[in-house]
Amino acid sequence: MRPMLSPREERLAIERQMLSPLASRAERTKGRERAEAECEIRTCYQRDIDRITHSKSFRRLKHKTQVFLQPEGDHYRTRLTHTLEVARIGRTIARGLRLNEDLAEAIALGHDLGHTPFGHAGERALDDILSGEGGFKHNEQSLRIVEVLEKDGQGLNLTYEVRDGILCHTGRINPSTPEGGIIRVADRIAYINHDVDDAIRAGILRDTDIPAEITCAFGVKHSERINSLILDMITESGKCGEITLSPQAALVFDKFYDFMWGSVYRNMKAKSEERKVLGILKGIFDYFVRTPDEMPEDFRRVAEKDGLERAVCDYISGMTDKYAVHIYEKLFIPDAWQVR
Repeated sequence: MRPMLSPREERLAIERQMLSPLASRAERTKGRERAEAECEIRTCYQRDIDRITHSKSFRRLKHKTQVFLQPEGDHYRTRLTHTLEVARIGRTIARGLRLNEDLAEAIALGHDLGHTPFGHAGERALDDILSGEGGFKHNEQSLRIVEVLEKDGQGLNLTYEVRDGILCHTGRINPSTPEGGIIRVADRIAYINHDVDDAIRAGILRDTDIPAEITCAFGVKHSERINSLILDMITESGKCGEITLSPQAALVFDKFYDFMWGSVYRNMKAKSEERKVLGILKGIFDYFVRTPDEMPEDFRRVAEKDGLERAVCDYISGMTDKYAVHIYEKLFIPDAWQVR
């Protein structure tokens, strides 16, 4: 009689049978920074999904800006809803290519953990503040969160493949796994398309403003455009054996980004409040550099190990939009003037 397999072992057996030879199989992981006993139920990548989802930094994403600062209404994307959309797109592409859906999802869920309050405006502000210390990049901060800051300085001890995908979802270095390559593209597919949706809702764009070259290639509706890009990526990647869009789709997609850059990401109506972000974050940063004893204890410990400016940056980058405003008001606005 064949011995009964644990749920994890059954999943590993399914991966051997079902996944492409190009896929990252959980049993072949390069492992974690600290060795651990395996879970009987979950593979290592499934376990990483759970660790990220239950982390404090993941929960804070629901109160961090995606594009529009303090939007009116409840339907605009936040950094959390963006993350979930990337995860869904990533899993769909991974399934179409017979790659590891669990690894793709884990990378997607962790890729923006290091984003600042106030979206990319906050990232630019911290990058400016830390220009003499090497600057600030949200992908590097995401890696720092899962390796150093979460769980009271222990980190989440994620697998190498997830950490690599988080770091390399943007920037010059490509991920070492095809699943990481999926999330690198899925991130752009998600944010460009949902930013169009939010911009139309905010009155920044109209449907008819989108160039005909883009709508002819990808579709008029939000769902049509995402579906077209997913299908193109699955088809082209399946043919050439690497994660990519077709040359034709990639060309139009780049034009789509250029259109969004000029019409939304640099639009004064959408971005008029962003100039205030630097003042808020710079004020908070300078205050805690002068008075580090007023930071929470865990960040004071970070300061002892990694330096004061790095610790203050860690503290600020983890703040939600509302908490950053609250701290600024508490530090610099007289009580009688604060909005209640």
